[in-house]
Amino acid sequence: MDRKYWETIAPKYNEEIFDVLHNDTSGSIVTAIEEMASPYKTMIDIGCAIGKWIPVLAPKFKHVIAADISANNLQLAKENFPEYENVEYQRLDFSADELTVTPCDSAICINAILTDSLEKRINFFQSLSMCLNAGGELVLVVPSLESKLYTNIIADRWNVDDAENDEKPSPKNAIQQVSNIKQGVTNIDNVPTKHYLKEELELLLTLEGFEVNLMKKINYNWNTEFHKPPKWLKDPYPWDWMCTARKK
Repeated sequence: MDRKYWETIAPKYNEEIFDVLHNDTSGSIVTAIEEMASPYKTMIDIGCAIGKWIPVLAPKFKHVIAADISANNLQLAKENFPEYENVEYQRLDFSADELTVTPCDSAICINAILTDSLEKRINFFQSLSMCLNAGGELVLVVPSLESKLYTNIIADRWNVDDAENDEKPSPKNAIQQVSNIKQGVTNIDNVPTKHYLKEELELLLTLEGFEVNLMKKINYNWNTEFHKPPKWLKDPYPWDWMCTARKK
């Protein structure tokens, strides 16, 4: 998932990319944002895409930086929400070796650290720290590896969505998939995507100088994973990990 990918996907973002805000029916992420909100604080939306979180952030913070790697995403965000005059749009690559960014009091990063490149993920987690002032608060959401494996087990065990008829990978691709899963990288719609263990996420944030305050499941309906989920399939539901943390 590089800049070219996001520039290409921007015009059809709503159709192609999972909508966390819409599917978080518990409102847990919005609640976490509200708990750190202040009309005196600055906020950065790291990987803002087409700006779905801007209507949540702009009324609650003094100034919002909407930052994304894709110029097309940022243009769509500007067009979607012209009414918010306290929003500044910046094209930034948080996975780059060098980053110049104005630190803010608060930050959100919602399913943006997805790259299958270990080097880029290391840079991205370092960027999370760079984006915040000392004592700054972060709300981070990432795909759950536990949930992905749980979903795969159910699909294979009960042949959900005709899983037994899935095309088998070539020997070369199978070797690559094994290598990927060791790093928590597994495909979403044939795109290698990083998923995280709970303990892994806590460790990564701690190493970058964060104190993790809360780690919570953001549960979704089964129709976010399967075209035809069995009627008997209920709790526990698939989930992303949400954590709140403070920069020391």
